[in-house]
Parts: sequence; structure tokens; C-alpha cells
Amino acid sequence: MPPDAESVYRVLLRNPRQTVTELAATAGRGPRSIRAATSTLESLGLVSRLPGRPARLVATPPDTAVDLLVARRETEVAAIRRAAAALASELPAEHRPEDQLRIVFGKEAVAAQFLQLQQAATAELRVLDRPPYAQDPQQPNSAEHTLLSRGVRVRGIYAPEALEVPGALALLHEAMVSGEEARLYADVPLKLAIADHTTAILPFTGQTSGMIDSALVVYAPTLLDALVKLFDLLWQVAEPVLPPTGDGQDDRLLSLLSAGLKDEAIARQLGISLRTVHRRTSELSASLGARTRFQAGVLAERRGLVPGRVTG
Repeated sequence: MPPDAESVYRVLLRNPRQTVTELAATAGRGPRSIRAATSTLESLGLVSRLPGRPARLVATPPDTAVDLLVARRETEVAAIRRAAAALASELPAEHRPEDQLRIVFGKEAVAAQFLQLQQAATAELRVLDRPPYAQDPQQPNSAEHTLLSRGVRVRGIYAPEALEVPGALALLHEAMVSGEEARLYADVPLKLAIADHTTAILPFTGQTSGMIDSALVVYAPTLLDALVKLFDLLWQVAEPVLPPTGDGQDDRLLSLLSAGLKDEAIARQLGISLRTVHRRTSELSASLGARTRFQAGVLAERRGLVPGRVTG
């Protein structure tokens, strides 16, 4: 409300049923100024005219006046929003923020989004895998097996701690038998999944405690290009995960050593004591002529005790 109109409204509240001439005298202003102010007030629904001649003016009670002003502003805001939405619909898709990025909140919603992303892949699924998990890591990923059966390429880069989850390495070996290509990298920087070259999902926060409670879904081509490049660079320097060549305990031990697992994790995977792991690792290293556990894995590979690396 303009200041001049507001001052006239206040005068009329204190002095109701006045004519324009009387109101001008009360307010100490000219009739022309009063007519302009009352015209504004009438358009806002804040002043009304009583029947008769000369017309007398009455101010709308303040509580009703506020409701009228709020309703008027809400109508105006709604109209502005409709106009903005209409304009936004004319923008090319690449310029609409909601079509480029989306945030998902809640552990179940994050798990559902990851499942949807997997199911949507038609050519390739790329995954950077590290704890924690929105899904149970001890359960088989049936969606991945479905992808592999359809001929979709699946590549995963795993942090060593991802394979320390009880049963995780066995599940990975099963996936590899089905066709997954798996590699190990000591410092996987983030959790990430990319379907084809169209959609990616990654944690919305870098804090471990909240990493599975929210996720950022990416559709923006520029960001997708950067994420794909990050994955491909890591793929070049990561080491293949090598499945065991047999079912013997030493075969599995060599496979776990080549995967970079710590002795404690190996003991849990094999169901043996930490002391036994230390002893057998030392014995195998000595028989292979290796000075370190890593060298034992390398020498075992070279001698055909575990499968060789595949590049590409």
C-alpha cells in the first residue's frame, strides 16, 4: 500500500462515514489528493462507499483488510509461479536444473534408486564399490546377474575393505563366473555407479555416517563425462581380482592375498585363526621364494597358481 493511501486509511479508521471533502479537511490535504488515495484504497478493497449523496466512505476493519491483502498477494504469487513454469517449459532440457541433478533421501530410497539404475543399463554398468552399503552386501545382487545374462558389460572397482565383508569375496567370484570384470584399488575415492552414459548415482555427502542416507543422481552430460573418465582412469591402474584356481585352502588363501585383504579379514573369510593365516602365509611365501605377501601373490600368478591379469 502506498504511504499516502495508508495515511488516509488510518484517518478514515478514526473518523468513519466522512465525505471526500470532510476527509480532506480532517487529513489536512487537498480533495484531489484524497480522491487519488481513496481510489487506491477502494481498488484494494480497503475502503467502501455508503449509499446516498454525497457518498460517505468507510474503512474496512484492519483484520479483514489484512486478510484481503494476503489473499490478493497469494493470487499474484500464484500467477507469477504459473508464468515462470510456463517459461521454464520452453527451456531446452539441458538448461533445466531438475533434469540435470536430483537428490534422494532415505536409505530405502537410495537402495531403490540404485536398483532402478542397474535395471536401466543396456550397454554397460560401471561401479566403484566401497562400504557402507544401503543394501545387504552379504546377499547376491540378482539385478547384476540379470544384466550379465542380457549381455550388459559390468565392470567393478573394489576397495579392499569391500571384500572384507564376510562372504563378499565369494559373491564376487560368483559374479565373475557370470561375466563381471572386477579390479581392486587401494584407495577408491567414492561410491559410484554409472549406467551406460546416461545416469550416475553417488553419495550426496562425503561423511561415512550419512553416505547411504542420501544420494545425488546425475543426468547432466558434462558431469557424466567427468565421472566416466574418473572410472576409466582408475580402471587402468587397478589390479584384477583373481579367483582361486581350486577349492583348496591354499588356493583360496593365495586368491585373498592377491586381492589385498588384511590377515584378519582372510582369517574371517577362511574360518581359520589369525595364527594359522600368519603361518600359512609365511610357508607359502617361503615356498615361492617371496619376501612379502604381495610378492607371494605376484609369484603365484606367474607360476599359474592363480589366473593371470587381463588388460583392457
